[in-house]
Amino acid sequence: MSKGRLGILVGGGPAPGLNGVIAAATIEGINQGYEVIGFRDGFKWLAQGEAQYCRPLSIRDVKDIHIRGGSILGTARTNPTKSAEQMKNVFSVFEKLGITALVTIGGDDTAFSASVVAKQSKGKIRVAHVPKTIDNDLPLPGSTPTFGYETARHYGVYIVRNLMEDARTTSRWYLIISMGRAAGHLALGIAKAAAATLAIIPEEFRNRPVTVDEVCDIIIGSIIKRQAEGSQYGLVVLAEGLIEAMGEQGLVKALPEGQLERFGKVVRDEHGHLRLGEIEFGRLMKELLTTRLEKLGIKMAFIDKDLGYELRCADPIPFDAEYTRDLGYAAVKFLLSPEADKYGAIISFVNGKMIPLPFDKMLDPKTGRMQNRKVNVDGEAYECACAYMIRLEREDFENAKQLTQCAGVVGMTPEQFRERFGYLVGVK
Repeated sequence: MSKGRLGILVGGGPAPGLNGVIAAATIEGINQGYEVIGFRDGFKWLAQGEAQYCRPLSIRDVKDIHIRGGSILGTARTNPTKSAEQMKNVFSVFEKLGITALVTIGGDDTAFSASVVAKQSKGKIRVAHVPKTIDNDLPLPGSTPTFGYETARHYGVYIVRNLMEDARTTSRWYLIISMGRAAGHLALGIAKAAAATLAIIPEEFRNRPVTVDEVCDIIIGSIIKRQAEGSQYGLVVLAEGLIEAMGEQGLVKALPEGQLERFGKVVRDEHGHLRLGEIEFGRLMKELLTTRLEKLGIKMAFIDKDLGYELRCADPIPFDAEYTRDLGYAAVKFLLSPEADKYGAIISFVNGKMIPLPFDKMLDPKTGRMQNRKVNVDGEAYECACAYMIRLEREDFENAKQLTQCAGVVGMTPEQFRERFGYLVGVK
């Protein structure tokens, strides 16, 4: 007996494993009596009331897509909740097509749009949201990752390892800007596994202001320490969230008047986020570091590279291929449960068991977003990461020999070096 029609859509940026969720939800949906409709480009065409940008999905259509990257349904960042008219259009299409259940796949913005559908439909449309982001910053229970993160980290590590060898061979430094708007999980995960020289993430500043000067000095300190040890190369991974942590005014302050536009425009998307990709953060940091190092008597060749777009549509590694099958299957199982009549939910797993997380408990009613899961900088995992980085430490200032060696690299006395860089480790 038909249970009606199940709609599936993908919102936000791509992540490895999207096709796995689509496939699993389609197969289980059909097995449980649904007709399955896939909507193209998230809420984009739905918000315009366009019903033709969809397709029926069969088991034949999806049976082998779980091992492929990308999304057979595309994706888009359209936010229909900003307009009553657009939400009316969304429901008009759903009603026309007879949609009785919906699986959305995306980050917290897509989750919010899904929660509005669940709330405004008043039980007519059951809604399950499958969370994804390569940033791994959604507050899932325990240490459960968001799907796509492990694959993105996996391929990111291979890229950074190759660049580390290039740095060693050519005696230069690389500045890698890793995706990660609100948290440094991806930047730190890649850097730690690849044994990068240094990683800098927003969380390490513990909610105090992040300045361009301090980030530059942390990197310069690493370069000085490496040279004191006889090494002329290195690789730094910077989380792109540092841009937002510094803020527009912080970036403007660090540059000569009117120079920020040389590195891109400061614009925001439909959800109010800074379009971090519009700012050439790596090039900006490269120029600032080059200038500051020259003043210290160090000539250094930097190569800057953004890392993220190469990772988002990669074929999922086995972890994500399996994980997304679980998520898609569980999404349909939730939709068929009595709880789905009461609330829409975000699908998660704890110890192999599906745990539906009600939208009302996960989304901030004021912002419509989930609380970001930050890197725990007080834990041993971060402590271990720092232990294997090359950066200035208290010992470098307390050990007279090490202090003299570092100071000598930039032609300073130990006292001058302590005065210039001691603040990085709380030494005066």
